[in-house]
Amino acid sequence: MKNSILSIVLLAVLAISCNQKNTEPKAEQAVTTKTNSELYACYMHPEITGEKGGECSECGMELTEKVVLTTEAQKEKKADTITQTSAEPRGMLKTKNAVKTAFPTDAIVLNYLKIKNTLTKDDSKGAAAAAQTLIATLNSASSTSLDTKLKNKYNAILADAKAHVKHIGDNADKIDHQRDYFSLLSKDVYDLIKAFGTQQTVYQDYCPMYGQGKTGYWISETKEVINPYFGSEMLNCGRRIAIVQ
Repeated sequence: MKNSILSIVLLAVLAISCNQKNTEPKAEQAVTTKTNSELYACYMHPEITGEKGGECSECGMELTEKVVLTTEAQKEKKADTITQTSAEPRGMLKTKNAVKTAFPTDAIVLNYLKIKNTLTKDDSKGAAAAAQTLIATLNSASSTSLDTKLKNKYNAILADAKAHVKHIGDNADKIDHQRDYFSLLSKDVYDLIKAFGTQQTVYQDYCPMYGQGKTGYWISETKEVINPYFGSEMLNCGRRIAIVQ
């Protein structure tokens, strides 16, 4: 009789233990899902999360990207592949296989922006003068601190930029011609920033009305869209499409 009672008690304990094992992970998963499903991230800064429609503390953009659940192993792999510390300059992204090299692009970007600002004012002569300054900056920039691969990349961008800037500088009375080559220069500056970074916060803007919607891109230092391709004709035509880092 005692053995029967003992057996019943043991079976009851085992049943309770099994039920706890089966139900506890599910409860934990449900809580995790509920918490993460309510989080949204910034398109440009995915590490910034919050409620849907909130504002990114880094760039001010709306939090629109739903956070996707990841396992701890995936998180560790991602952290090992891409890391960025607050001590690094803006645009300096370190990866496991490559490191963006610190490179003085700020002077080049600054002089590019001077050309952009003169074109927004329909100032052809001012654009030509700013282009001459940028040519001098490009000629004085040194790539000796770069390794061979990065040096080749920089020299290719530099060669294109010099050719395009020359057209702007040599055509003081032909603003349409200057704007055509400014669009090509804008691509060079974008590539330069993406490759080597910049301390400045700059934006990529786009005008669908220029170049049949194919070449109407430019870099700007202002959140307000001020169009260098149409100037006073359509000064605020376009939109901001990205923060360039």
